[in-house]
Amino acid sequence: MDLAKLLWKAPANFAAILILSRDRCGLSTCTTRYLVAMATADLLFIICSVLLYRIGPYYFPLSFLEITPVCCIIFVLLFATIDCSVWFTVAFTFDRFVAICCQKLKTKYCTKRTATAILSTTGILLYLKNIPFYFRFEPEEIIDNVPWLCKEKQSYYTDPGWVGFDWFGKVLTPFLPYVSILLLNSLTVRYILVASRVREGLRGQSKGENRSDTEMESRRKSVILLFTISGSFILMWLLYVTNFLYYTTTGMNSESYSESLYIFAEVSVMLVDLNCCTNTFIYAATQSKFREQLKHTVKYPVSSIIQFFNQSKNN
Repeated sequence: MDLAKLLWKAPANFAAILILSRDRCGLSTCTTRYLVAMATADLLFIICSVLLYRIGPYYFPLSFLEITPVCCIIFVLLFATIDCSVWFTVAFTFDRFVAICCQKLKTKYCTKRTATAILSTTGILLYLKNIPFYFRFEPEEIIDNVPWLCKEKQSYYTDPGWVGFDWFGKVLTPFLPYVSILLLNSLTVRYILVASRVREGLRGQSKGENRSDTEMESRRKSVILLFTISGSFILMWLLYVTNFLYYTTTGMNSESYSESLYIFAEVSVMLVDLNCCTNTFIYAATQSKFREQLKHTVKYPVSSIIQFFNQSKNN
């Protein structure tokens, strides 16, 4: 995996958080909360995966990052941020499903308060769920009574408790979210198709009228954002889910994979990592107001410096 490509996306995620937090992109407050949470989870993933897990030990061998307790904490944070990125996407998809398909529930569910409660509860539970990963590893070596590096315990692959925990983790992320997003999107598409036919009939468009429909236009923008984010998730996780189903049904240990299967598994992990870096570019591609705010954010430091020098010359 090209770590540089992942690393340079950290400023992009930070810019997305900054822009969305200003709430000037024409999105509902509820939607903005979910997008900020997803961008934050993606940024934390880049920090944990790229800076702490890969770059740190590579450029600074035998630093404090490789002390076993610190290494274990990094793994816990890494797995937790992946879970948060995935389940925040599910929460956003469900919120848009309610907003589009459940008009009676929309006023109560699609609120800033509800979004905050759901995101906070989900994040806390996912971090608690990943605490057992701290005990998955043991020191690879001990130097001067200091444990170094993280090596998986042999019991992780044989102990029934660890095997069950691994199954639970794989089902929780990504199998259950994958199925949930597919189901919610298919129900949303079905509702939109039916509602569009009914609305066109009521508005008399079948008789040649071409009046604008602001509600349908607003819904169209919301649907584009929803399907782009959830569609990206489905495509990026497809190989990983396929690999999960393969070694689950065949009972084959990933350590005994052939070269081609090993490459397939590594590519699937690479795409999963990239999935945590794409949402910012999705916002820029689908939201015109986000692009405007992004341009303003990029130009602001330059214009401020020019203005400062002009004032200095005048003084």
